[in-house]
Amino acid sequence: MLFGFFVLFFVFYLDKGICAAVESELRITTIKQEPYATSKDSQLEGFCMDLLSEVAKKVGFKYQVHLVKDGNYGRQDDNGNWNGMIGEIVRGEADLAIAPLTLTAAREKAVGMTKPFMQTGISFLLRKDVSEGAGFSDFLTPFTAETWVCILVAYLGTAVCIFIVSRLSPCEWNQPQSEQNRFSLLNSLWYTAGALTLQGAGPHPKGLSGRVVICSWWFFTIVLLAFYFSNLSSSNTPQSSQQIVKGFEDLANQDSTQYGCLAGSSTLAFFKNSNNPVYRRIYEHMERTKSFVSTMDEGVRRAKEGNFAFIGESVSLDLAVARHCELVRAHEVIGMRGYSIATSLGSPIIKNLSVAILQLSEAGELAYLRSKWWASSCLADKAKSVAGQPHSLKGMFLVLSLGLGLGLLLAVLELTSRSRSSAVEQKKSCCTVLTEELSLRFKNSNANKPQEAADKDTEKA
Repeated sequence: MLFGFFVLFFVFYLDKGICAAVESELRITTIKQEPYATSKDSQLEGFCMDLLSEVAKKVGFKYQVHLVKDGNYGRQDDNGNWNGMIGEIVRGEADLAIAPLTLTAAREKAVGMTKPFMQTGISFLLRKDVSEGAGFSDFLTPFTAETWVCILVAYLGTAVCIFIVSRLSPCEWNQPQSEQNRFSLLNSLWYTAGALTLQGAGPHPKGLSGRVVICSWWFFTIVLLAFYFSNLSSSNTPQSSQQIVKGFEDLANQDSTQYGCLAGSSTLAFFKNSNNPVYRRIYEHMERTKSFVSTMDEGVRRAKEGNFAFIGESVSLDLAVARHCELVRAHEVIGMRGYSIATSLGSPIIKNLSVAILQLSEAGELAYLRSKWWASSCLADKAKSVAGQPHSLKGMFLVLSLGLGLGLLLAVLELTSRSRSSAVEQKKSCCTVLTEELSLRFKNSNANKPQEAADKDTEKA
């Protein structure tokens, strides 16, 4: 009986201790890095602080946050000792570490790691003016393919409209039987092309309808050329983001651009432990040139200065691109890994933390936090060099269409007025005369050639 009482007392004491441990404040260690944790009015804010708040609500614990003393993430020395946030967890100085801590095999052996709350990889950062030489088709870049097709349709439509108006208008072609029309289809195409290049090829239309069509085309070409040269100038400035170095293989095969990564980081360990010959060459080059940086800010600063590629976590590099508009991240991402929350080995809370992270991910909360803290300040710059879309030029095409339509209407009115006068003189109906005029101007447009042939035969005789 005495033994049973002792067992009940021990169980009660243990349960009380566990409850006290859960209810007490957890000691959270983190590191100051934008946008994960930054200082504002003596308080910490950022992605990790918002994540910690949401996780604490779901798991149900209170916490007290402090910055890691030595300012390191966590690296193991030759003696097996850990520094940074991992070291504080191992030594029992902190209960949780919440920061952009990469989940690695070495850290998993030393501490407990939750399910990743963010996926990342390794990429590199460059200035945007590290660009390719001019290509053969760079002159087409100011406009998209759809815009070029619309311009071609406008050119052909205008040429056909000039051809039709020049045949309909009596002011342009008064005597179809004896006069030769100056605007054949080929001449109309040539005239339209001359106006497009601001050369002003002649002869010019004499009638009002033809001049309306030509003025509409001239206005269209002036605005079009201004838009074209403006976009061409923007695309050829140092804001171009087409890179010479598009991937890690390009980086390893060139000598003009230096590159480096954060000293003692998991990124460096990836290249050091890799069996890929390209990655090994990158590591050997960084070791040989000692091109490491001590902080993320130093790497970003050197990349902004030019002639330096900063290799790091793609998520952190995306933030640098969002804050510094002159930088661009390479599209290639290697060594995919995740950021996790670290706890002590065997901690009973690690399972609940992983479940809370998965719940936040499934609810879209993690995506919301990512968009909140990675918002770009370069939206205005992105819009500057956008290729001309058809909808952005719709006003020009509308004015041209109205001008062509007005020119055709005036040409029909001119021919109708001429037919009405002729009908009175010939004592025929206006419709009959108008039909004869149209037949003569289109179907028998070369009626003057037999007459010319007859004149030549008369001269020979």
